Amino acid sequence: MSNNQAKEVDELEKGEKAKSAKRDADNALWGETMRIVTGVGFYFFVSISLVFLNKNLMSDEFAFPLFITWYQLIVALVMVWVLGHVGRSWEPLSMIPPVEFDLAIAKKVLVLAGVFVGMVSFNNLCLLYVEVTFYQVVRSLTICFTIVFTYYILGQSTSYAAVRASMVVMVGFVVGSASEVRFSWEGVIFGVTSSAFVSLYGIYVKKVMAVVDGDQWRLLIYNTILSIYLMIPLMWISGEFSALRQNELLYDTQNWINLTISGILGFMINIAVFLQIKFTSPLTNNISGTLKACIQTLFALVIYRNPITPLNALGIFLVIFGSFWYSQVRYNEMREKANQSTAPK
Repeated sequence: MSNNQAKEVDELEKGEKAKSAKRDADNALWGETMRIVTGVGFYFFVSISLVFLNKNLMSDEFAFPLFITWYQLIVALVMVWVLGHVGRSWEPLSMIPPVEFDLAIAKKVLVLAGVFVGMVSFNNLCLLYVEVTFYQVVRSLTICFTIVFTYYILGQSTSYAAVRASMVVMVGFVVGSASEVRFSWEGVIFGVTSSAFVSLYGIYVKKVMAVVDGDQWRLLIYNTILSIYLMIPLMWISGEFSALRQNELLYDTQNWINLTISGILGFMINIAVFLQIKFTSPLTNNISGTLKACIQTLFALVIYRNPITPLNALGIFLVIFGSFWYSQVRYNEMREKANQSTAPK
């Protein structure tokens, strides 16, 4: 073989290797893209489905938001128990531990469980009284409460950029509430209270996480068990127990099927968020939550045909835009802080 022929063969081999490397890179990129799309899509489906199913469950014929929340927690506990056993032999679910209950740990998690009960209960109470189109607006003050509680409970200040973003959310809340066609004071009060509990929950999770060795699934188990017990006196005080026994839908099979599906979806939210963060990033998780709110609002307009005014639309836009801005600011701050901590000194 001549030198020229050898060079041609060598160039052909290099070309084939380059093409093969490009194919591998394209396949890897495609696989990563599909994982991201699947993770985000799964979160969208579960979260939006749960909101609409809960809204349909809490009709005038079955207005028992506390009982619905309680039953969803029972279904979630059963799901954790089943998947915890499956996870022992199936690697994809190995992150879910078997159900446990240590009284010493439970005592340290009790306050957090109380906050959790307030969060989920007032969330469903809010959904009972407001339209889905207004739901995002009335629960938008979570960001504002987080800034306040972070300062007074943790003693940590918030950047001016994050505060400005929260002010946009606040303006959106005021504009959206003032222009809501089917305004409900009960819905607003429950929504604002739910937002406060969501903020408190995020703060207390950080304080309690060390009790369960940083394992979010163990914390979920203790939270769920304690919340089931804590909600029983709430249902009794509210009068839901006595009213529920006289309700015909309590004996309707289809209603129980819908309740069970909502409980499964409620538990799957935890897995959806876990997978989304695993396959993407915290920023993508926050942004997808904002985008989910947009899609959820549009679906509500199409499905329920809720009347919406231009000012109401402006309020919704400001809430979503402010939430997106806040998420981006907080992510950039966390990334800068992480870079500083790992920078050589």
